[in-house]
Amino acid sequence: MSASQISPSDVPADVPTLLVKIFGKDRPGITAGLFDTLAAYSVDVVDIEQVVTRGRMVLCALVTEPPPNLEGDLRATVHSWAESMKMQAEIISGLGDNRPRGLGRSLVTVLGHPLTAEATAAIAARITKTGGNIDRIFRLAKYPVTAVEFAVSGVETEPLRTALVTDAARLGIDVAVVAAGLYRRAQRLVVMDVDSTLIQDEVIELFAAHAGCEDKVAEVTAAAMRGELDFEQSLHARVALLEGLDASVVDKVRSEVRLTPGARTLIRTLKRLGYQVGVVSGGFTQVTDDLKERLGLDFAHANTLEIVDGMLTGKVTGEIVDRAGKARLLRRFAAEAGVPLSQTVAIGDGANDLDMLNAAGLGVAFNAKPVVREAAHAAVNFPFLDTVLYLLGVTREEVEAADTLEIV
Repeated sequence: MSASQISPSDVPADVPTLLVKIFGKDRPGITAGLFDTLAAYSVDVVDIEQVVTRGRMVLCALVTEPPPNLEGDLRATVHSWAESMKMQAEIISGLGDNRPRGLGRSLVTVLGHPLTAEATAAIAARITKTGGNIDRIFRLAKYPVTAVEFAVSGVETEPLRTALVTDAARLGIDVAVVAAGLYRRAQRLVVMDVDSTLIQDEVIELFAAHAGCEDKVAEVTAAAMRGELDFEQSLHARVALLEGLDASVVDKVRSEVRLTPGARTLIRTLKRLGYQVGVVSGGFTQVTDDLKERLGLDFAHANTLEIVDGMLTGKVTGEIVDRAGKARLLRRFAAEAGVPLSQTVAIGDGANDLDMLNAAGLGVAFNAKPVVREAAHAAVNFPFLDTVLYLLGVTREEVEAADTLEIV
């Protein structure tokens, strides 16, 4: 059986092949022209890769060797065609297909603002030191941050993540490492925290400002941060300071809530790509219900301020949404959405979100405390919530294309 009769899917390692490389100024018709030229020699395509950067093209085609005595003619014809197109050609003889990628495949997303050559060199070197090989590099976005994705093989995801996270903090960039595979694109439920994640504010502080007790609320919050109070104790203590506040303040607080930059883009894009989106909050339904309606969210759950005779009683009703409660709600939302927990994404910033981040298929720490960044699967330290999309492999072009689609 001749090389030209071998199926590209099972090219033996000892079968002669040619790597045809074309490079130069990009223009329409280059790819079609190259393969029209090769077609005259009855070769089969084993692999193709094409990259265009700033108008310059590199096109590589790995093909089986032509019938006997025709290789020289093929080389001359390809070089002549390339010259006619004002391109350069290089043809390298070899054997078989590309070597198999190493076991253990991960996708490393690097976010920088800017992304410096120093940081890129350090990340590439660290990948090599862990035993990984960079198979492909692709830019996902150029704004609001530069986002670049490395496809890496030869090293397992967890040790690669551990190695890169330390470098990222030192270099002032964000690095997310996730296992490669279909599941990444299949994550169809995103659940996020509200205070200091979806919105820039702490809702309890907005209410406290109207009650004139901001300092006292801050004292209770500080005590909770010191570990002197658990979340439920601190919640009851802070809400008690709101007793007697007129319920009309709810509308005022809603109007004061500031969405995090990129929040609308994140949610709009996810919805148009078929994701379901929800929020869980240690704050209050009086705000989260409004956000759910305004943003078209699928799920929302929070604590509820008790209102009696038009006044806040200083109490909350129902089951408290605390650290463990957020994880339970993530599981409940996933069950209702019909999405496996492994295909969920959780986003949060505080220790109260840790159980939820750990339970999700991908937990993202957003401008989070160090303890949360260290525990999460990925971290984003830029003030743009839509950068989370790049961790899901969504490019900026796809974000913009999604804006032209109708939500079904």
